[in-house]
Amino acid sequence: MSVRGFRAIDHFGITVPDLDQAVGFFERVLGAELWYQEGPFEDPDGDQMWEEMRIHPRSVERLAMLRLGEGATVELLEFSRDGVTDRQAPDVTGHSVGHLALLVEDIEAAAAGLRESPEVEVLRGPVTVDEGPVAGLRWMYFLAPWGLPLELIEMPADAG
Repeated sequence: MSVRGFRAIDHFGITVPDLDQAVGFFERVLGAELWYQEGPFEDPDGDQMWEEMRIHPRSVERLAMLRLGEGATVELLEFSRDGVTDRQAPDVTGHSVGHLALLVEDIEAAAAGLRESPEVEVLRGPVTVDEGPVAGLRWMYFLAPWGLPLELIEMPADAG
């Protein structure tokens, strides 16, 4: 059975350790546009957080919605409890950990711009796919200041 009435992906949600830092990074480095910001949301005496999201009932949530590129929307979520947020980035090989892949026209130019930013760590690459259905595709990763992996993708002109 599939989800009835499913039409499209609306947004991607990413948990961040510092919402203000993350919004600034997405705006400055990725060119995102802040759509809106909300919170804090909390239920100090009830189980709303657990019932709605399966997170600790005393959690406090803040969120920001950003428009990123042509049609993508990213929701940044900051959760805290007792005034403390988790600053430890998860191991990227763990299940349910994801990344955003950004389609660029010229990966060399995009990488050069990122290397000028003190806010990111640009990893090795770009790597070119030599064979298969996406031969000619080029990719490379970079990291946000708090460890979020982001990927640059350059598609070959004939990539259908």
